[in-house]
Amino acid sequence: MMILSPLAETEKKETSINRIGKIEKITLFNNTKPNADIILEEIPKSLKGNIKILRSTKPAGAPATDKKIQEAAQSDLCILALGDCGSCTTWLILDALRIEKTGTPTITICSDKFSKFAKELATAHGAPKLRIVEIKHPIAGLEKQKVIKKTKQTIKDIKKHIR
Repeated sequence: MMILSPLAETEKKETSINRIGKIEKITLFNNTKPNADIILEEIPKSLKGNIKILRSTKPAGAPATDKKIQEAAQSDLCILALGDCGSCTTWLILDALRIEKTGTPTITICSDKFSKFAKELATAHGAPKLRIVEIKHPIAGLEKQKVIKKTKQTIKDIKKHIR
């Protein structure tokens, strides 16, 4: 007979958050939530310099494959969008942590309704300083111009991280 302990491991492991340095390549990581593509289309328009843009997608509400994580890590920064519900926010944060573990810094975009949860999840995984920026909820179901308007404030917050 084998007796199993019901106790979980209690050691909290810290996840290092990488410093954002010189940016020559950015991966825009789209989790295919409605209008995430519009948000990610707007970001490069406001960035100065000759920055190469890489694009990657994954299904919403599911983890990125190892191949997608490695694709995203081929840049100097990965910007992930969009966390605007429970499961997609969860997987976006967990994907951001996996990308950070490769050495690539990340910025994750979540709606203001889910950013508190995103920050708590990151903290629970030992990454309280994971960069999470907010966009005003809702995003899904809006026409393009309204999404662009909301994205402009988010871009200001992104730029604070990439000075």
